[in-house]
Amino acid sequence: MAFFSIFSGRPAYEVFGPYGGIATTLVLPDGFDKEKDKCPLAVLMHGFMSKKEMYPLPAIARALAKAGIASIRFDFDAHGKSEGKFIDMTISSEIADARAVLDYARKLPFVSEVALVGHSQGGVVAGMLAGELEDQPERPKCVVLLAPAAVLKDDAIAGQCMRSRYDASNPPEYVSVFFHKLGRRFILEAQKLPLYETSCQYTGKVCIIQGRKDKIVPVSYAERYHQSYKNSELTIFEDDNHFLNGNKARLLDTVVRFLKDNLA
Repeated sequence: MAFFSIFSGRPAYEVFGPYGGIATTLVLPDGFDKEKDKCPLAVLMHGFMSKKEMYPLPAIARALAKAGIASIRFDFDAHGKSEGKFIDMTISSEIADARAVLDYARKLPFVSEVALVGHSQGGVVAGMLAGELEDQPERPKCVVLLAPAAVLKDDAIAGQCMRSRYDASNPPEYVSVFFHKLGRRFILEAQKLPLYETSCQYTGKVCIIQGRKDKIVPVSYAERYHQSYKNSELTIFEDDNHFLNGNKARLLDTVVRFLKDNLA
């Protein structure tokens, strides 16, 4: 977790990624005694240009706490209160951030099993990290992907991000995206990202949730994830968007039920 230094006013980080300190928030189950009890934990990951205090992560954390599941959510590098520059951010750097938080969480003495939960770009990171860890002791018990933004690869190949356009064959040093500088390294890496190939190495249970009315990530990307995995379930909310806020109770119930069933 990040605590603020009395002298500098800056967070005193406990977790570090490639670009510095990672701000984290740990939420324990209601009435939990971390000195005596043990419980499962979910690592929660936000999306592109978001942060750990934005929906749906805090809502998921609260719902999990009521169900006896701890969570740790964090800001990726250059987001929220974490260190780093946005222009340096890549999917690889975010995977490294997530790995650092996962390693930290696994060392907490009260943690039994661990799951990964990612929204949007955080879903891409969660999926790829799980695939990379398939044969490792740190392998997560299960994974939840919320509107995973695999479209980012096709967008990079097409030379577009949100409303910004660029020459995909020769990207500039950075592309301005809503006052952020998306770096050339992000674009070049995204164009060649072995996204599904890496993610599908994971053989544990995967829950994929997607809104049919998502205008940022078409539902076909969630369907391809589902087809790629050996052990996944796909839930499509017909009237929901990319942020899955059309029926928050339904989202929370789906995530909590899956994790309760698979983190025992």
